[in-house]
Amino acid sequence: MSLIVLLLLALAGWLILTGRLQRMTMTDGLMLGLAIVGAIMAAKGQGLLGGGALAIAALHGWRRLTGKSRARRRANGPPPRATAPSPPATEPASLAEARALLGLDEDADEEAIRAAHRRLIAKNHPDVGGTQALAEKINDARAILLRHATENKRSHLSSSGFPQEPTGHS
Repeated sequence: MSLIVLLLLALAGWLILTGRLQRMTMTDGLMLGLAIVGAIMAAKGQGLLGGGALAIAALHGWRRLTGKSRARRRANGPPPRATAPSPPATEPASLAEARALLGLDEDADEEAIRAAHRRLIAKNHPDVGGTQALAEKINDARAILLRHATENKRSHLSSSGFPQEPTGHS
């Protein structure tokens, strides 16, 4: 059992030295600590308590490695789209980036823009584990696309508020 304690302490040291410990989730860190404590308890002669703690930590590690974690499934969501539609050459880069970020086509209306924003911000909000920077990008993309959709709607309406008829001859 003392060999397991040494290996777990070496693993913890390696995680600290390489900076990977900062990128671990809280649950992963707790399970690593539980494994170390369990191995120490088992080495000190309390095999039942130590073995139980090691078993819980090992089960968590197995679930993480095989991808059966509920948190991972929930965070991943639907699979990403294969490719984003290429924008026309006259479109500004920020508009193309906003469409790509929200996963929308160029003919998306205001309702589709808001729905895509709600879907993305629900997954990436800082309160649910996302970053503030990503949430700001998502919010900016929504603002850009809504402004563009409103401008397009205004340009297609006449001064009376009704759609203009084409002026070409039939």
